[in-house]
Amino acid sequence: MSSEIAIKVENLSKCYQIYDNPSDRLKQMLMGKISRKNKKYYREFWALKDVSFEVKKGETVGIIGRNGCGKSTLLQMICGTLNPSAGKITTHGRVAALLELGSGFNPEFTGRENVFLNASVLGLSREKTILRFEDITAFADIGDFIDQPVKTYSSGMLVRLAFAVIAHVDADILVIDEALAVGDTFFTQKCMRFLRNFMKSNTVLFVSHDTSSIKSLCSKAIWLEQGEVLESGTPKDVSELYLEAFYEAQQGKSTKTIIRPEYQHRDTRTKKDQRLEFINQTNLRNDIKLYEFNPDAPSFGDGGATIVDVTLCDAHNHPLAWVVGGEDVVLHVRAVTNVVLNSPIIGFFIKDKLGQMLFGDNTYFATVDTPLKSEIGQEMVAEFHFNMPRLAKGDYSICTALAEGTYHSHIQQHWIHDAVLFKCDTTSLSSGLIGIPMQLVKLFHPLNTYSSETL
Repeated sequence: MSSEIAIKVENLSKCYQIYDNPSDRLKQMLMGKISRKNKKYYREFWALKDVSFEVKKGETVGIIGRNGCGKSTLLQMICGTLNPSAGKITTHGRVAALLELGSGFNPEFTGRENVFLNASVLGLSREKTILRFEDITAFADIGDFIDQPVKTYSSGMLVRLAFAVIAHVDADILVIDEALAVGDTFFTQKCMRFLRNFMKSNTVLFVSHDTSSIKSLCSKAIWLEQGEVLESGTPKDVSELYLEAFYEAQQGKSTKTIIRPEYQHRDTRTKKDQRLEFINQTNLRNDIKLYEFNPDAPSFGDGGATIVDVTLCDAHNHPLAWVVGGEDVVLHVRAVTNVVLNSPIIGFFIKDKLGQMLFGDNTYFATVDTPLKSEIGQEMVAEFHFNMPRLAKGDYSICTALAEGTYHSHIQQHWIHDAVLFKCDTTSLSSGLIGIPMQLVKLFHPLNTYSSETL
């Protein structure tokens, strides 16, 4: 295996034998192999089928998929706790895993005893474990429970102790299932800080249902479906395809085609450069260049309506070619109905280049008491008035969608992933993904000051 490869999975498959009755298992054991007809008393269930991929050293790869798609089975085989039915797995370096809650722990042992047990399984000597024990307990932060049997622990305490161990065993590869979902906010943030630091020079295999986490943490994503690799690529592209499949599973596969009418009312006014009003006021202006609405951007939906135009305007409804972070803007989303819609909802998200959703809103709560019914061929317009946040340098996009139904139960009629692209060229943002313009920033000495003598 190349020295650049941390994990290599080749034609991996896992088959389970499913017996309808306990007696069938006995029959198979006694008679199955000697039967002339080679009769099988079980049904085969393939949890994984011919899965192949590579993870390079230093990569963070996210695995996404619905429950039962084979994610946990795959991780167990990579960690060596489950044998494959066919195929081969090769790893380069020490592997540490956080899989099922409490896996690797003896419930009768104390937390202290399990630390030494788990660390030894992961390849850390007893001498090194003794030297790092205080750091492990400090990371776990479970207090006196360290000397109590693990069977008395809550799920959050189990995760704390398990993650604390794998964080201190000098692993080259971390394999993490969704166990972190049960941790509290403070501990989850501590784990994220550790992971981001670990990812700078090491390899992570990360499983989650949360596409935001996949897009935020990972450099590559793999989508598993019914034990097979459906897609592999950038987290943004794979997550968008997974999102489409999720809605398709909820509302059924659409047999309709999104109609793109020859729309005559698209905003063709000359776009305004909002920077001109501020050009001599500050050198910290946040300049954002807007591109035209792209009706042919990747999209999906049931086809009951078509989004035909998306425009960002200033507070006086003049369409913008450039926008300045911190100024009032209005987002116009225009759509035409292809069928009668009784409760249409239009919404949007602002996303960064990784596909992370920064902010957004929809019209549901504005129309929940008086739904806007739309007839066939009728135009409708949604307006969103907001203060444009200051953005870091980079590429962004506006995702728009039109659905029918309620907030929790609806059918997507037309969803456009990247309806409008825009680019931030300059920024005054000091930290974070977006900056909220401050109304006032002050630095002063309060009236009741303290002298050194007072202190």
